[in-house]
Amino acid sequence: MPKLKEECGVFGIYGHPEAANLTYLGLHALQHRGQESAGIVSSNGTHLFTHREMGLVNDIYTEEVLSKLPGRNAIGHVRYSTTGSSHLKNSQPIVVTYARTELAIAHNGNLTNALTLKEELEQSGAIFQSSTDTEVIVHLIARSKEQSVIKRIIEALMRCKGAYSLLFLSPEFMIATRDPYGFRPLALGKLEDAVVVASETCAFDLIEAEFIREIEPGEILVVSPRGVESFKPFTEVGHKYCVFEFIYFARPDSFMFGRNVYQVRKELGKQLAREQPADADIVVAVPDSGVPAAIGYSEESGLPLELGLLRNHYVGRTFIEPQQSIRNFGVKLKLNAIREVLSGKRVVIVDDSIVRGTTSRKIVKMIRAAGAMEVHMRISSPPMCFSCYYGVDTPIREELIASSLDAEEINKYITSDTLGYLSLEGVMKAVESYKGLDGNEGFCDACFTGNYPVEITDSKVQLKQLQLFDR
Repeated sequence: MPKLKEECGVFGIYGHPEAANLTYLGLHALQHRGQESAGIVSSNGTHLFTHREMGLVNDIYTEEVLSKLPGRNAIGHVRYSTTGSSHLKNSQPIVVTYARTELAIAHNGNLTNALTLKEELEQSGAIFQSSTDTEVIVHLIARSKEQSVIKRIIEALMRCKGAYSLLFLSPEFMIATRDPYGFRPLALGKLEDAVVVASETCAFDLIEAEFIREIEPGEILVVSPRGVESFKPFTEVGHKYCVFEFIYFARPDSFMFGRNVYQVRKELGKQLAREQPADADIVVAVPDSGVPAAIGYSEESGLPLELGLLRNHYVGRTFIEPQQSIRNFGVKLKLNAIREVLSGKRVVIVDDSIVRGTTSRKIVKMIRAAGAMEVHMRISSPPMCFSCYYGVDTPIREELIASSLDAEEINKYITSDTLGYLSLEGVMKAVESYKGLDGNEGFCDACFTGNYPVEITDSKVQLKQLQLFDR
């Protein structure tokens, strides 16, 4: 099923005797942000120890593996899955040794000038071992003339444009930082005397850590034996949090950008019901990401919410297709319609987005095959017309159905009786930040409007999204 994929998730802990074990648990909570590979780097105060593999966190980290990651400090990373980039060399955290120290780095985001920087570095003799933009940051740090590692990191990031939430680990300290726009989330927590950092607060809940605050856009947080120090070396700009974190990517139990994700999604559904009502009998969610919005739609419309689509949570990353062709095989592997719920009903189907349209088309046909009289598709976000260059794996613009077809044409393609999207104003109202179409201050809506807050410097990236620098 072609869904958008979040780039990565990061987790770090400083000052706990079970640092690697807790990082394993933190990554387990962040598994939804990346299922291709996982890595943990630990520090015993003198050296760094690392273990990275392709696959899921729970399959990679056994007791034996974790026992070989000693120390009271650790950072970890889960990487998203995308066609054509499944290589261990691209897994993180990246660990390097250079003149002054060992350093590990874990990155969630995407640099919009990575290709430009890479070309410049290669012309001056740099040799790259991976195809990630994270390695560009490593080279910039290594080439800095600053004396302290912290100043070298700051100097390197001054040259980087785009989205990044980063964790660094050396034998002595851990550093967490977020780009000045704050595209990607990053949270600060505490577990007894240990400092914890994670992409989402759901990782804190699992290890029973206390959520302290979100790391601010443009902030660099240094955790060392001296304690926690905060720096803000970058020029302040208006915040541009990724609104799609609320719509789809983040776990519903996480708290980010000052709000609970579940409550925002539920409000998106309520606003969708106000804007796009339907003369129907029941509301059905496309599981799992469409469930909170469907709850909101049901509450606001007064239509009963039913479990009309069941998701199989045990589908592996690969499967053997039958020799005899089965229509809609890929969707049926993950979703199944409950005939007894849908037969003879006028059904509102609530989903979070339509990307290429192929999955929505198959779902509508599946629901009709189960006996539904009418199918009304409702989407809790505006039409996605533009690619994201700030850390989300979206198709190139030509592959986004809404870039070339209007809502009525999309409705005809997916074969629904009616199709209704939530307006951009409705989205901003739901996240309590709406200030009008010309002033969506606080959130990035580039995938809907094409208004990119940070220039896409790399022309090659404009031609093919993340062709070289895919995480």
